[in-house]
Amino acid sequence: MTDQIVITEKTSQAKDVRAAVGGRYGAILPAEGHLFDLVGPEEVSPDWKRWTPVLLRPEGLYGTKPATGGNKAPKLKAIRDALRRAKRVWLATDCDREGQLIGQEILEHYGYRGTVMRVIFTAQDPQTIRQAFAQVRPNVEYARLYAAAVARRQADQIYNLSLTRTATVTLAGRARTVIGVGRVKTPTLAIVCKRELEIRNFVPLTYFEIVATAKAEAGQLRMRHAPKERILRREDAEAIAAAAEGFAGPLAVRVEDKRQGPPRLHDLPSLQKLCGSRFGWSAARTLEVAQELYDGQGKKVITYPRAETRYLPESLIPDAPRIVAGLRVGRAFSEIPVPVPPVIRRGADGHFHDKGLAGASHHAIIPNVNTVDTLREVWPRLSGDERRLFDVVARSCLAATMPDFRYRQTTVMLNVRGHLFRAAGRQPIELGWRAAFPDWQPAEEKGEEAQRLPALRHGETATLRDAMVEDKETRPPPRYNEGTLIEAMQNAWRFVADEALQERLMEAKGIGTPATRAEIIRGLKTQEFLVADGKNIVPTERGLALFAMLERADPALVDPGVTAQMERLLDEVLVGQQEMIGAIDAVCAQASRIIDRLQASPLVDNAALLGGVTKERGADRPPTPAMKRFVDSLARQKGLQPSRGYTTSSAACRAFLDQHAPGKGAIKASAGFSAEHQVLAPPVKAKRPRAKRSTTDTLSPRFVAQQGKPNRKSRRGTARATPVGEPAEGAGMPRTSVDETVLRIPFGNKKAALQLGARYRAGNWYAPPGTDLGGFRERGWL
Repeated sequence: MTDQIVITEKTSQAKDVRAAVGGRYGAILPAEGHLFDLVGPEEVSPDWKRWTPVLLRPEGLYGTKPATGGNKAPKLKAIRDALRRAKRVWLATDCDREGQLIGQEILEHYGYRGTVMRVIFTAQDPQTIRQAFAQVRPNVEYARLYAAAVARRQADQIYNLSLTRTATVTLAGRARTVIGVGRVKTPTLAIVCKRELEIRNFVPLTYFEIVATAKAEAGQLRMRHAPKERILRREDAEAIAAAAEGFAGPLAVRVEDKRQGPPRLHDLPSLQKLCGSRFGWSAARTLEVAQELYDGQGKKVITYPRAETRYLPESLIPDAPRIVAGLRVGRAFSEIPVPVPPVIRRGADGHFHDKGLAGASHHAIIPNVNTVDTLREVWPRLSGDERRLFDVVARSCLAATMPDFRYRQTTVMLNVRGHLFRAAGRQPIELGWRAAFPDWQPAEEKGEEAQRLPALRHGETATLRDAMVEDKETRPPPRYNEGTLIEAMQNAWRFVADEALQERLMEAKGIGTPATRAEIIRGLKTQEFLVADGKNIVPTERGLALFAMLERADPALVDPGVTAQMERLLDEVLVGQQEMIGAIDAVCAQASRIIDRLQASPLVDNAALLGGVTKERGADRPPTPAMKRFVDSLARQKGLQPSRGYTTSSAACRAFLDQHAPGKGAIKASAGFSAEHQVLAPPVKAKRPRAKRSTTDTLSPRFVAQQGKPNRKSRRGTARATPVGEPAEGAGMPRTSVDETVLRIPFGNKKAALQLGARYRAGNWYAPPGTDLGGFRERGWL
């Protein structure tokens, strides 16, 4: 049908939709991720081209412009041409916030006014896609989802660019480098750096424990002294051991029958944590494998992997028996004793909970009910890693439909002249869901807690023998691996001291999103602020240097708790508790406060710290002709003799100019420095100029009306940041050498960039002198 089109997020998705519904809903046109970028500050106002400490908040919103690179241009052209004659559009992009933005931003940019229907699916098999088209809803019902994505993207650009420029201008001093600030990346770096410093500064504390063997009528057991506080003096411990040796007294025995429900289903963060600790996978690797299981050709055996909730909608309860039956056909799961019918748990303590999905566009990760019957045919096509991950998801789902684990908990106490000795053990009564994890043993069942106790009677006499003192030593906290780091990002409330604020932030989803956290960590590693050390992830000296500098300038820059508060405001847009403009205002208020703080702070030369942030430049380069001419001219005017070798050394020329013509922007420009270098001139507090036009025109009138008018007087706010240590925009970015070309190369293009001759240094990409720039220009990297 020529008067309607379907827009998908990527080509593989378009193929799946075409296989499921054919052409009955019109031409199926794929995007390639985001087909639009936000315009840069200098495109809003020429005054913002020069880097100054100012809040880069336009009147209204930043507009959008076509993105470059890959096949984005021809795909956008195909969609644009089709929109001109389409009366109806079916948005079939991913079901999350980012998918909503990818599809709807195209329509908003071109001012499309036809009918828009939203197709939501959480699996990509033909049956699920057909059901999604049959249950389609008007796109207007997803206005909050779009508003939340717009708020996050706008706020991130304002916060990141404003604070990167301000930090560079106010903190870099004489060092020619960019100090990148990221709303999420900077506090993520801080989490790792603080842990590393805690480990380095850790002083172990020696303490002592006492253990003894208790002999009762039915057998013996190990008992351990249980003081309220650690024993720090050996003589005190030896005195207690001496008192315990040979002591006989009545046992206080308590026996309780307890039960434990199965763990929650997996979302992406919990999956990344488990795979990181069990398989040593990076967070990005876990997401990559899960994505292949979700939409890989001939696979499609799990639901949407970028889940941010661990509940299922109650409407999926009828699917539980089908999933269980399909899984138990396989040899790996056939021995797991799932009851018929399976156990269904509703509510906040269960697995099916509609209220727990409030504000979420997708549910926990489970096997795809529509392909589980084909698992026998699909299994040979899965790689080893894909089988491992599917096994994790499948066992979690099976455990959720099994009875509780029932056990008998026995606690034994013995009072030895005022000193309490204790022993505990548990005896399984019914394994229940634990049968789905035959090789797993929880931490509380390891060591002495796992001992099998003899049959003991309350009040019976036991005698202690072989009392001994054990030397113990406190240990530093463990380093993060990628899984535990993502968990720390998700639970950023733990970094907040205020208990009342902790309670509010516990309901938020931490810092970053499930879809972006892996990329944030990968970006920090790419910029060499973090590095893998076996399974662990540790900061480099560059990372520690950047953290130290930013923390000294303003602790809010590196505080995960502050970022978690911003994230909470942005998330509230999704559930209707906050307007889009109000959330952006709040983020901008935080950015504005930090800008004022950075400008008010005493001028500090951070050259020593920045030495750890800036990469080595390598061999000295020849000076540019302009630099050499200016050195000659200045030497003649002042009757000076330049240092030897200035004709072949840019460092010698720079040293001469720094000594005899310091701090003059005009001199630097005439010496061959680009105007962009003048960002490092003394900071000037400029007023925020008015934008030439309100970029809210890029959104539909109906959408803007729903959000209310932007606050044109506000200079408050907070926003999301780009990579730590990496400038967010190429325009106005300082260079470290007068004859190099600054490049804007997205993550994931490192190999291609190096093949074209690019070099990466100090968090930035450059083309050395004489490099052919044609390849960079074609890709839009200039």
